[in-house]
Amino acid sequence: MKGRFLLDYLDENDFKKLERSLKKYNMMAYKKLMFDYYPSLRRGEFLGELVSINKHEQTENYELQLPTDELFVKVYGKVKLSYTVYKKQNVVMLTGLEPRNILMDGHKSELTAYKGIMISKQNAAKEMFKIDLLSRLEDK
Repeated sequence: MKGRFLLDYLDENDFKKLERSLKKYNMMAYKKLMFDYYPSLRRGEFLGELVSINKHEQTENYELQLPTDELFVKVYGKVKLSYTVYKKQNVVMLTGLEPRNILMDGHKSELTAYKGIMISKQNAAKEMFKIDLLSRLEDK
């Protein structure tokens, strides 16, 4: 079922905030998303892991992992795009970007960096401890 698909948002305002934060704090993932993944989705090339299928509504849910730094993944988790494909309507509904918490914190206020990884203001001590611990483990 190749064809032109329209990109739509479950919550456009919220999703745009996440995209802007991703652009500011993880440019590599943002560029890949904008210039490789979105054009592929528009062409009907569904990337990532198929999570579920709803045969009644003819929808498919996908999760696409975006490229990012290994240390970032260890501290916050993988950067993932979640989307749903509505095959009847030729629509790709963008439903979320993960890790949501740190990206929303980055949108609300300026985040600081510690050893090249952004840290939130609420959990700064915990995140710096994680980064230090992971750095020590990698040195051995």
